[in-house]
Amino acid sequence: MQVTETLSEGLKRGFTVTVPAAELEAKRDARLKEVAGNLNLPGFRPGKVPVSLARQRYGAAIWGEVLEQAVSDAIRTVFEERGLRPAGQPQVDLVSGQEDKGTDLEFKVESEILPEITVPDLSDLALTRLKAPVSDEAVNKVLEDIAKRGRTFEVIEEVRPAVKGDVVAIDFVGKQDGVAFDGGTAEDVNVEIGGEGFIPGFAEQIEGMKPGEEKVINVTFPADYGAEELAGKEATFDIKVKQLKKAVDAPVDEELAKNMGFESLEQLKDLVRKQIEGEYEQMSRLRIKRDLLDILSSKADFPAPEGMVEAEFQQIWSRVEADRKAGELDDEDKGKDEETLRADYRKIAERRVRLGLLLAEIGRKNGISVSAEELGRAVRAEAMRYSGQEKQVFEFFQKNPQAAESLRGPIFENKVVDYLIELAKVTDKDVSLEELSDIPPANI
Repeated sequence: MQVTETLSEGLKRGFTVTVPAAELEAKRDARLKEVAGNLNLPGFRPGKVPVSLARQRYGAAIWGEVLEQAVSDAIRTVFEERGLRPAGQPQVDLVSGQEDKGTDLEFKVESEILPEITVPDLSDLALTRLKAPVSDEAVNKVLEDIAKRGRTFEVIEEVRPAVKGDVVAIDFVGKQDGVAFDGGTAEDVNVEIGGEGFIPGFAEQIEGMKPGEEKVINVTFPADYGAEELAGKEATFDIKVKQLKKAVDAPVDEELAKNMGFESLEQLKDLVRKQIEGEYEQMSRLRIKRDLLDILSSKADFPAPEGMVEAEFQQIWSRVEADRKAGELDDEDKGKDEETLRADYRKIAERRVRLGLLLAEIGRKNGISVSAEELGRAVRAEAMRYSGQEKQVFEFFQKNPQAAESLRGPIFENKVVDYLIELAKVTDKDVSLEELSDIPPANI
């Protein structure tokens, strides 16, 4: 095999590679012999089909297979012998390699390579882990929310206008251009005046109505409304008020706990406290991970492959554009023109790529990997996110191994982060919940 370097600019490398025709023909002949030995054709005993017949039937396909494998093997050899690691799928242009002319295989290959990455000295790594205690007030707030979800409604016998805080039982018919639309009709629906959950302006126009009264209200569906055919559209609703009610929250007591399957209120409180502690621990980990990555980012001073940065940027930018269309840009991004936004998010993309490469190198040098069992647990966890569709999600991952592989990256990153936190000198610091939850914008 002959190799000539044609490009060496920054992280870009290019080569012209020639593989002798004799080598290709030897591989083709070996493959044809293997295929002929496994063929079952009428008139021939098993294993006795002539190679010439196999070549006549499958020669073109086998030659393509041999060429593909030869290119793949040659590229791997070229990069391995030079200690280079491609940063993506190499670009290949075939120059020659026709079977009937007996020519050598010649092709050009270009690729960005991964930079030389020196793992920084982390012996003096120091981190602060923020911790917030779980207050009784936080536990009681969750218990009150639980009780509120189990509330009942008592009818208000007095005939009076509905005011904020009242729950109004109504029938309604939604219409567009005077025609009722699918899903817009319902009876005996409870609407809380001043509450949330309905179309903006819906409950507000019911305030002041009395039982027995009817009214037509006008609303505009939000631009991001779940039903695409209604999103951003105007509509009317024929409203009929049937009853006024008041919500009665269930008391936080032993009976509430027992109705939820607990032996006592104290047992319910313990569970709630542990759940809140888990949430606080997640916030604490996010903060210490952010600090760790900031430190690593300051030490990742190697160049980032342009192709990887561009791919990362495109993923980020697609989400930014979606948020912009929905009017959900972060406050710090509002008012920026597109050129400024693109520049800001390209910097974030570069940071992510450099951090990803540095974490990968730290993991590689310290023997950190993701086991099949860990990947399996991640697939199960992902499936559990889709209640009632777990089987379909499992089948999707089975049929699409690359989708399961996409879960490997986050697991690997977290394992490397855990390794580095364990390596660091960590100082615990008690803070308020407000300080713990004051997480800066993500640049990772």
